[in-house]
This record gives sequence, C-alpha cells and structure tokens, in this order.
Amino acid sequence: MDLSIIIVNYNVKEFLQNLIHSVEKATLNLTKEIIIVDNASDDGSVDFIKEKFPNVKLIANQKNLGFGKANNIGLKLATGEYILLINPDTLVAEDTFEKMIQFFKDTPAAGLAGCKILNPDGTLQLACRRSFPGPWTSFTKVTGLSTLFPKSKIFARYNLTYLDENKSYEVDAISGSFMMMRRSVYEKVGGFDEQFFMYGEDLDLCYRIQKSGFKVYYVHSTQIIHYKGESTKRSSLDETKVFYNAMHLFVKKHLSSSFLVGLILRSAIVIRSLFAFIGVRKLIFISLILDFIFFDLCLFAAEKIYHNLSDWKGFPLYAIPIVYSVPALLQIFVSLAIGNHKKDKLSVSKTLLSILISLPILTSLTFFFKDFAFSRAIVLITYSFLFIALSAWRIAFKIIFKAGLVDDELKQKRTLIVGLDESALQIGKKIRKKKTDRRIVIGLIGFSNKNIGDKLESFEVIGTDQNIKRVIRENKINEIIFSSGELSYNKMMEIVGKCREENVEFKVVGNNLDFIVGKTAVTLLDDMPVIELNYNITQPQQRFIKGLFDYSIVLPSLILLYPFIFFKSKLLNKQSDFTKFVLGFTKVVSGKASLVGPESYDQSEDNFLGKTGLTGYWYIENGNPEELDKLNFYYAKNQNIWLDLEILVKSLNKMWSNK
Repeated sequence: MDLSIIIVNYNVKEFLQNLIHSVEKATLNLTKEIIIVDNASDDGSVDFIKEKFPNVKLIANQKNLGFGKANNIGLKLATGEYILLINPDTLVAEDTFEKMIQFFKDTPAAGLAGCKILNPDGTLQLACRRSFPGPWTSFTKVTGLSTLFPKSKIFARYNLTYLDENKSYEVDAISGSFMMMRRSVYEKVGGFDEQFFMYGEDLDLCYRIQKSGFKVYYVHSTQIIHYKGESTKRSSLDETKVFYNAMHLFVKKHLSSSFLVGLILRSAIVIRSLFAFIGVRKLIFISLILDFIFFDLCLFAAEKIYHNLSDWKGFPLYAIPIVYSVPALLQIFVSLAIGNHKKDKLSVSKTLLSILISLPILTSLTFFFKDFAFSRAIVLITYSFLFIALSAWRIAFKIIFKAGLVDDELKQKRTLIVGLDESALQIGKKIRKKKTDRRIVIGLIGFSNKNIGDKLESFEVIGTDQNIKRVIRENKINEIIFSSGELSYNKMMEIVGKCREENVEFKVVGNNLDFIVGKTAVTLLDDMPVIELNYNITQPQQRFIKGLFDYSIVLPSLILLYPFIFFKSKLLNKQSDFTKFVLGFTKVVSGKASLVGPESYDQSEDNFLGKTGLTGYWYIENGNPEELDKLNFYYAKNQNIWLDLEILVKSLNKMWSNK
C-alpha cells in the first residue's frame, strides 16, 4: 500500500465529498486507502459517507473526541508506506501525492512534510510553515509585530513570512491540515498527544519528530486549497481561547514551563478575546459613544440658546459633571432597555421611541433632585435637538457606510463559471433558476481564444484561463465557480494562484451539481419547495413603514412637483423616464402602486412580492427576464426602508443621466 489518507470529519459533508473526488483523481497511479473518522457529526455525515463512498473505511465516534484523538484512531488502522493526515475542507491537485512521495524519496532526512496551502482567494495560508512559539516568537505574534514587519527575520519568525513561499526548506512546524509522514516515523514517534483537543497537536508532533532525529519540511512544488475553519464554525468552541490554551500547553510541555511565555499567552487570550468581543459588537459601541456625544452637544446648544434668551447664567460649576453625564447615561440606558443597540442594525424608530420614554423620566427625576432642577425649557430644547441629531447620524451611517444595512451575503455576486462542458452549463442554469439569492452569471471562461464570443445556451464565453484576470477586473467579478467535471484540480490551483490579488472568492460545485462549496457558506443550488417563506414585504410593520415612506414623498410632490411635470409632458408631447415616474404618483395615492417594487405582473399569483413599483431593481439592473425575476424575489425577501431609499436614489441618478 503506497498511501493511507486519514480524514477527521465534523459536520462538513459537502466539503468532504469534493475532497474525496479530488483524492480519487490524485491517486490514479497509487495504491491507497481512505480512512474517515467522524467525530459525532449531526449533519447526516455518516449516512452520507456510507451511501456515497462505500469503499472508504469509516469510524463513527459517538462523541466529539477532538482532532488529535480522532486522528490517532485512524493512524492505528493505517497500512500505507506513507501516511497523510488531511482536513476534510481541502482540495488536492492531481500531482500532490506523487510529488510529495517523490520528495520523501529524494530527501532521506525528511520525516514529516507539508505542501503549499492556499486560501480560497489564492493567498498563502500562513500556518503551512511556522516556528515554535518561544518567548520572542510568541511576543511578536501576540503584539502584532510579525504582521507589521512581515519581511523581518527578527519580527516575522512565527509564520516565516520573510521566506520565499516558492522554495522548499526545513521548518519547525507545518499545518495539521496537511501532514504527510513516513510509516517508519509514526512507528517510532507515535501519533498526536491527546492532551490537545484542537490546535497545538500539530506543533507538538513536529517537535517530537525533530527530537527523534527526523526533519520537518515545507514543500512548495505542489499545493492544495484549504477552506480554513469550517468544522470550527459548526461547533460551540471559543476558537481564540482554545488556540492560546493549546500554545500554553505546548510551551509548558516542551519549553521548560517558561513563565514569560505563559504570561504572554495568557495575556493574549484576554486581549484577543476582548478585541473579538468589541469587533463583533463594534456597531453597538459606536452607537453608544455617538449617542452620548450628541446628547451632550444638544444639551450644550440648549444651554447657550436659553442663556441668550433669558437672564439665566448657565449651569453652576458643581452641577456640570452630573448634568453632562447622568441625563446622557439615562438616555443610553433606556435605549439599551428597549433593544435599540444591536450588533448588525441601526434603528431610527427605536431611537425616537427611547427619546420619548427618557424625556418624562428625566423631567420626573428633577422633583427628587432639586439642586439639579434648573429649567424645563432646557430639557425640551435638548430633546427637540436630540430627535434630529440621533436620527440624523444613524441615517448618515446607513447611507454613507451601509452600517446596519447590507450584510455581505445580501450583496450581489457577479459570477464567472470556469468551464464550457455540460456540467458548467447545468451550474449556470441552476444559478439562474435559484430565486432566493443575488448571484448573477456574467459569463463563461473557456480555454481557447477561438471560443470567445460564443453563446452556449444563452451563456456567453467572455474569456479564457489565460486572460481571466482582465475579465475579473473589467466585469467587476467577485465570485468564480469551477466546474469540476471538465476541470482538473491542477488547473483550478493554477487559476487560484494566478488570481490571488483580485479579491475574488473561488468555489467548487459538488460532484452531483447539488451544492456550491465556498469559504463563507455551502449554497444549495436547487430551491426547495416550502409551505411558508419569510418575506419582509409581507410583514405588517414593514408594509406600514413602506406606506409612510411612500406618502411622505408622494404627497408633497403632488403639490410642489406634479403639476409642472404634468403640463410639461402635455406641452412637449413626450415623456422621459423621470416624467413617467412622477406621473405615476397618482397610482401610489390610489394604492395601486408603490414607489419601489417589482415590475408590473399579475398580483393574484405573486402577492408576496408587494405592489407594482414605479421603479425597482427591474429599472436599475440590466438583466434578462430570469435574472429580474430573481431580483424581485430578493427584493421581497429583504425589503426595508433603507433598501427602498438606495434603489430610489440609484433610479433617480439613472433617470437624470438618461434625459
């Protein structure tokens, strides 16, 4: 047996299918066995593996034993001359195993080796070559000096970023996502230390292998793609804490219980956890700080205005610290109590509600604290300003920064499909038919210039693998999907490496064309029929807010704008897009239309899409009918006042440019 391949799976069956498909292609000239150890997955992985891959050796654990212990179970069953430990969320090239085995044959001192590992965007995954976490190395990693000075031999020792990634060399450690070793090394050193539940066990194994007289190598001549952290996403583990605890365990075991390193790593857990906590909730912290600042600015303005309008001399010195802190904190407390501050949302309506609640509370408190009961007029002026200020900064953030407005998964995905075979066309058709996301197929990528311009079932070939970088830039592509039916994994790796600077995500479709596997999610390609679908446009509160939005714009416009546009259209006997838009305001008033919505359709069939819109995605997007149908579904699902405002602004810009 040439090669034993051990895979520990935890709830990533979609990734596992693609890995095994790539492994089968990479082992055509080798004898191999695949051993899968499942760590109590609850996503149907065990039944999936039994059905799809009956020839693999499957061990189904009843509980999650951790990465090291599960691998050790597989290692005891391995019979190959070489043993590979590989993560399920990876893809290997056709030449990966043969080149790695040849490297071992050419390098007798090598006991353990890892190849070049790429992220889904084509960049190098830094963990594929590392140093051990000694005192200085740990300090530079934790403090960020290694990131600030990536080319420095002094500061960048942890991830060795000062070394050329396109050369092979001996290193301290490699990534546990891809570790190949000789059987003789395993028999001498053993497997992972099971004290490490996850993380650190790969460092420990590398250390013990080197202590036994073997060397560890980074091999650049072949590469894999690793969709890092997929199993971790599906667990409840605190990844940061587990990682640094594992580093501390490694130091305690091998580096003489260094107090300094222990202190650094413990501090890192606290600091990184704090930054992670703040990072996830940064919108909450920003809103709290800005609310406090704007409250005090409004109070300051009210103080000055009232001073100028009366003979009042202003707040006495003893009162200033209390007056400029307690009322603002009261406003923030009320706002928090009603759930106004969320990590992914800025609510204007809840902000106004919190102001209405805190105002009577503050005025009531002055009865009990007579020393601070200066003037109700100041309170009223302050809160009048506050209505405008707290709403205005939230609206500005929504419009300028899209804060609390658009999630990444809701942004339009401009997609290229690499391949021209039937499976590539099937992928394109399924994407077009899928109505519940915003993925739009821009075109196909072939492998010969003679195909450019061809139409394959309404999909145009717009480039080749040789000029794909230019195609990405010119068409603002942010997603590339590979058809694994036509494309070799070597070719996929080549394209990923070539486009690593283009800020696109690369995805692979499952072998049965039923899902797309990528860094951020696994997307089903076929919409499943369901009884109930949650569309924002059908929610009573959204319909009420949408109606207010429509009437607040249309009613003033009927008086100030409509008559001029109406008579202008009659005099000139022609109608521009803007004219048609304004003349449609009467339909909004009569309840037959909305400012923003889908294009005209039979509402008896699709009433969940809302009223016909005077404008909408159908106006601002240029696409075929299938894509516009998809956009209508997207709009209905995600409709809110800010999305309406965004579409309205883009529509007006287009109307003016078309005049």
